[in-house]
Formats: sequence, structure tokens, C-alpha cells
Amino acid sequence: MSAAKASNNKDTYKAAGITLVVFGVLYLLDKWVHFESSGLPWVMQKDYFLLYTAVIFLLVKHDKSVGLVLAGLWLILNFGLITALVGTLSAYLLPLALLVTGIILYFIATR
Repeated sequence: MSAAKASNNKDTYKAAGITLVVFGVLYLLDKWVHFESSGLPWVMQKDYFLLYTAVIFLLVKHDKSVGLVLAGLWLILNFGLITALVGTLSAYLLPLALLVTGIILYFIATR
């Protein structure tokens, strides 16, 4: 059990380190390229940093729970964007997704 926990901490440190490096590179590129004047203002928006972190944690960390929670938070916080992309159907997708996810988590916890 101790070896598994040490591996989990190592994965977390690795994912956090990669996240910080990516943020540093993005800030440097923004100083040189100026994403906003290049037509890419969304790259440096704060809510997208949550998405970048979620993707990095999903790719690097063996335990996907942190990445899934961060991605779920990003989806909930950007419901307006999702609504605009999907259209009128999205009014039903978020409540349905929340219900299905809650039911799955409940059954996993009681198993």
C-alpha cells in the first residue's frame, strides 16, 4: 500500500510540475506573441487554465480522478460555451449528464 501511495504522489508531483511548466511557457509566449492581438484571446483566459490542468492530469497521472473532477468543473463553469456549441439540446444535456454521473458514482461507492 505504501508503494502505491508513493507512486500516486510521484504522479501528482509530475502532473503539477508539467502544469506549472506549461503555464510558464504560455505566459512567456503571451509576452512575445500577444495571443490577444493574434486572434487567440481565449488561450490566456483563466477558465481555460483549468481545462489545461485537467488535460495534463488526465494524460500524466495514473489515477484519473483529479483530472476528471477538474474537467467536470470546467464543463460546469463554462456551461454557456457548451450551450452555444451544442445549441438547444444542451439545455437537457447538463442535467442528464449530472444525473447519470451521480448515479454511476453512487453505485460505485455502494458496490
